[in-house]
Formats: sequence, C-alpha cells, structure tokens
Amino acid sequence: MAAPPSGYPYQAPPPMPHASTMAILSLISGIAAWLGLFGLGGLLAVIFGHIAKGEINKSNGWVTGGGMATIGLILGYANIVLSILGLCFFVLVFAGVFTAPFCMLPFMNGVSNNFLSVP
Repeated sequence: MAAPPSGYPYQAPPPMPHASTMAILSLISGIAAWLGLFGLGGLLAVIFGHIAKGEINKSNGWVTGGGMATIGLILGYANIVLSILGLCFFVLVFAGVFTAPFCMLPFMNGVSNNFLSVP
C-alpha cells in the first residue's frame, strides 16, 4: 500500500462520545442505597445525578449517560424519602406514641367501666 501524498496531512478521527463518570457513580450510588447504604447512598446518588445532568447538558452531545443519571436520581430520591419516613416512624415508636396504646389494652377494660358507670 502506498503512502498518502505529502500534500494531505493525516487527520485524526473525531472523538467518540463517552459516558459521564458522574452518571455511572449516580447509578452505582442509587443501587447501593437500596442494598445497605440507606440515606447516604441516596444522597450521593442525587448529588452525582445532578452533576452528571449538568455535565451532559453542557457537552453538546459529546458526553452521554442521561438515562443512568435519571435512574440514579429516581433511586436516590425514593431512598431519601423512604429513609426519612422510616426514621420518623422509628422516633415515634421509640417515643412511645404507637406502642403506649397497645401496652395499655389490658388495663382499658377496668378504666372504661369506672368512667362510664353512673352511680
């Protein structure tokens, strides 16, 4: 094969689009949030997901991974919401709001009879 003529310089191929590292980290953190890193994994997934979305929007198509970032955001936000609800439920149980009425059930029969009886 002959060498190209000297008047035509070699041109490198155009760069290929690549996946955003932050989008990959968002997806991994979102999955890890459901596998044991409750709260912290969700928070990291949301942070990485928003950074990845900004990076993808500014890249003019050279950075991909919008789907991974979106799934990471969904997993992260859902995990944060359920972690907060679980924490609130734990605090209410620990404070006795839910358990106190059930502990008083054996004594409620005698209490209600005394208050409802008319002399």
